Amino acid sequence: MKVLKFRDYLVPLVLAGEKDSTWRLFDDKDLSIGDEIELQVFVTNKTFANATITKVIEKRFGDFNDSDKQGHERYNSDEEMYAEYTKYYKAPVNPDTLVKIIWFELKTA
Repeated sequence: MKVLKFRDYLVPLVLAGEKDSTWRLFDDKDLSIGDEIELQVFVTNKTFANATITKVIEKRFGDFNDSDKQGHERYNSDEEMYAEYTKYYKAPVNPDTLVKIIWFELKTA
């Protein structure tokens, strides 16, 4: 099963259904619609939920619109967003950076 990891402060948002999308750069997992995924806490690798990918779009950060940001945590500015993703990926991120936007639905037990 493919795994997506989330920072610990995002886990409650995912579990509450407030966060149902994630943005990933340099997708080495070939994430696709219909994939069953395991959601884990980034630092501990502890599984906190399972989900199914329901929609995937690839576009550049600079081409994002409001619907692309639905279900994702918000940033105060694009500059803050680029800085956060530069920190996450340890590579420069800017409006030209290609992003995979992934929407998912939690699976119920």
